[in-house]
Amino acid sequence: MSGMGAKLFDLSWIQAALKFFRLFGWGLFVVGIVVAIFEFATEYQSYGRVNIKSVLLNILKGFFAVSLFTTLPVELYKFTVTLQNTFAKDLTGAFMSGYDGIEGLAMNVLSIYSPQIGGAISLFYLLLIIALGYCVIKVFFSNIKRGGILLTQISVGTLYMFSIPRGYSDGFTQWIKQVIALCLTTFMQTTLLFLGLLTWKTDLLLGLGIMLAANEVPRIAQSFGLDTSVKMNMMSVVHTTTTAVNMARAVVKK
Repeated sequence: MSGMGAKLFDLSWIQAALKFFRLFGWGLFVVGIVVAIFEFATEYQSYGRVNIKSVLLNILKGFFAVSLFTTLPVELYKFTVTLQNTFAKDLTGAFMSGYDGIEGLAMNVLSIYSPQIGGAISLFYLLLIIALGYCVIKVFFSNIKRGGILLTQISVGTLYMFSIPRGYSDGFTQWIKQVIALCLTTFMQTTLLFLGLLTWKTDLLLGLGIMLAANEVPRIAQSFGLDTSVKMNMMSVVHTTTTAVNMARAVVKK
């Protein structure tokens, strides 16, 4: 189930899109270096003292960022999916031998509803089935769309390549936290779903509580500063645009 989002990055047109974002990021990085040099020269003429070490360090940070922002998040996401699948398979084999994967485990869980009371399933069992379907379907669709969310995050990360060489890295730091939150959610949601199914057979309500907790993973991560939504620092964008316009005016006047 988690591998659906990872398979998205094996498609040829996704690879082409990543290559476009990488080339566009390199272009913004080069422009950012030029603007950083202009700012360095302007501060030197105005104040007579500048920190060249800080300028070179920012350019080095930008080089590493532009080299890895389209490859490292994808590899980290694939590693998280592989780790989760391996962990879930070993966990299922250890506690419930004979059930290969989530489909066998789910069929074993649903076998509890085979007894009928008075010719019909009781209301309590019906509510549990609805709650089980809600948890599984929500986690299922979350895993499907997570690959697209990561692709969107990579496209947004391209815009930060212009600011990093100039020393404005707060927005990119928040972007890194979003990628980490996405990978954490990928691992925790499906793992909690497996744990809930394993507990369901012996304790219905406790197993349901664990699966409901799987749907709260993004909200809990957001409370600790790991937001999975795609956001952009508008103040940074406004500041970058204003600086570029001012530099263009200065060049034209000269």
